[in-house]
Formats: sequence, structure tokens, C-alpha cells
Amino acid sequence: MLFITIYSCISLLLLLCYILLMRQYILAWRELPSWKVPTDFKAQTKLSILIPARNEAENILAGLRSIAKQNYPTELWEVLVLDDYSEDETATLVENFPAKNVRLLKLADFVMEGETQSYKKKAIEIGIAQAKGELIVTTDADCIVQPNWLKFIVSIYQEKDCQFIAAPVNFYEESNALERFQSLDFIGMMGIAGGGIQRKFMRMCNGANLAYTKAAFHAVNGFEDINQMASGDDMLLMQKMAQEYPEGIVYLKNKEATTFTKAKPNLAAFYQQRLRWATKSASYPEKLVTLILAMVFFFCCNILLSAVLSLFWHWQIIFILISSLFTKAMMDYIFLSKMSRFFQRQDLMKSFVSSFFMHILYIVFIGFAANLVKQYEWKGRRVQ
Repeated sequence: MLFITIYSCISLLLLLCYILLMRQYILAWRELPSWKVPTDFKAQTKLSILIPARNEAENILAGLRSIAKQNYPTELWEVLVLDDYSEDETATLVENFPAKNVRLLKLADFVMEGETQSYKKKAIEIGIAQAKGELIVTTDADCIVQPNWLKFIVSIYQEKDCQFIAAPVNFYEESNALERFQSLDFIGMMGIAGGGIQRKFMRMCNGANLAYTKAAFHAVNGFEDINQMASGDDMLLMQKMAQEYPEGIVYLKNKEATTFTKAKPNLAAFYQQRLRWATKSASYPEKLVTLILAMVFFFCCNILLSAVLSLFWHWQIIFILISSLFTKAMMDYIFLSKMSRFFQRQDLMKSFVSSFFMHILYIVFIGFAANLVKQYEWKGRRVQ
């Protein structure tokens, strides 16, 4: 009975924490104002778009073509594609792209292969050193953007005089249950990122849609002190900048500012991606973020453990299991419904039930793996 009492208290505490956390996300997203380009907006900012690329011959042209259609003065922006030792036709395709403001920089001209494991960070450092713009915009080589993408980024930068801008990223063209799960999960992540930035308690972002000033990057000494991990060019940098500019971090809430990429097509690719994201969580400068992620992990572990114990133990365990499942489902549904409506992806809610259970399993599995497996596959390299 003592075990059941202690277990019940811990379970109810985790449940309460999850309710309060989800309530924070919902309220924070609601209070975060949608950004609209001012009617008197005048483009004045010169910017440089950095696209790290490795073996992206299948995707790079679609991304460059979408950028070329920007409703922003051509003379005020440039694209620097940073080729990371590609073994396919990526570099050739970029060199032959018919636009004068698209440049190719080869990492091989600056760094010997094997000198670093932080290839993407090194590529961005080189790109910033070569960039002509005062505002650095980053996206990925497998992303496409919308025509007013730069106009939204620059307008919020000029109006708010911020140092770091996080903006939405969505998946598209899903073809199976795993991809639909990722899309719904990622829409939720956008709400967490926006709400967390709004209330300054959980700053998260994605490198596929970021902007920051070159001056701020240099002011915090770039990736210094966060260069020990292969990834982290986005969240680690943002949280580092937040320490220097606590009021200078904003989230661009507008679906027209979204960049689009495709979800991972199979479990192996999905596992490697999420393992890469999870392994850096202990290195976040903002420890509250790590604490929140840990709480969600333990809450999901508690649900699975309760499911097992309910086969052998007291009715209280069954009550805990049902309460946890019902409450998580209710809070998640409210939150994801709001997010899917905002991004006009209500169709994804048809996959809510299956995604709900996949989310619990994914959180537990990746959480354990991130603490046991220190290496992962990224762009054909084994890194950590």
C-alpha cells in the first residue's frame, strides 16, 4: 500500500504539471499577436540568406526557385549556398542557377574534412563572414518558402528592432501515418516555440526558418562554447543570444511566413532526426527548457508504467492510467486543434488518436535513447 500511495502522489504531481504546462502554451499562443506587414512598409534592410547543403541535388533547385519569387527588392538580398562536401550534383546545380544574387561557397575551400564535427555551424560561420547583409536569414536546402517570406521577416525586424527572429516551419505532402504524425507533432512544436518565446519561459526554434543580426552573432561570439555538438545552430544559438538580448527575441506568428519541408519517410530516418534533436537538450543554456522536457518525458514514462502495473496492481493504478490518458488527450486536443486551425491544416486532426499514442511511445523511446546513445547519423556522417 505504501508503494501505491507514493506512486499515486508522484503520478498526480506529474499530471498536474502537465496540465499547467499545456495551459501555459495555450494561453501564451493566444496572447501572441499575429504579425502583419505594416501598410507603410518600405524595404530598407539588406539581408543574406544562408543555406547549408550536403547532397541535396534532389531538393536545392525547388528551394532556390521559391526564394527567387520573393516580393522583396532583388538588390537587397543575396543567397549563399554553403556546400558541405556534397558527393552529388548539388554544387553544379547551384553554380548553374540563373540568378546573379545566388552564390556558392564550398566548405572544402575553408576547412579540411575531419577537422570538425560541427560542419553545419562551421558552414554558417563561413557564410556570415562572407555575407553582405546586416540581417542573416537561415533555411535548409530541402525547404521551400512563400512569396512574402522575406517581407514578413524584414518588416518585423524593422518595426521591432529585434536581434533574433524565429518563424514557423511545417511539413507538407504527407503520404503515410508516420508523416502525418510528424506534421501534427511539428505544428504543436510551433505553438510551443511561439508561446515559449512570448512568455520567455521556453525559447525554442528551428534552423529552417530563422533570422538574426550579424552584429548580434558577433556580439555573442557566434557558436563559441556551443560548438561541442554537431547540431544546435538554432536553439543553442537562440538561447545564447537571449542571455545577451533578453528582450530581443521574437516569434513571427503568421502562416504566410512559414517555410515547408517534408517529414521523414520512414522510422529509421525519423529516429535519427529526433535522436539528434534530443541529444542536445542537456546542453541548452536555459535549463528551464531541459527541466520541462524532462517533466514531459517522465509523465509519458508514468503513463506506460501505469499501463503495465494496472495488470497486476490496485484499482488506484487503473484510475491513474485512465486519468493521465484522458487529461493528456484533452489538453493535447485543445492545443493541436488551435494550431491546426491557425496553419489551416485541420485535416491532420483526423490522425489525432493514432498520433496521440505514437507521441507517448516516441517521447519515452527517444528520451531513453538520447541518454544511452551518444552518436547518430546525420547527412551520411556518424557524429555526436
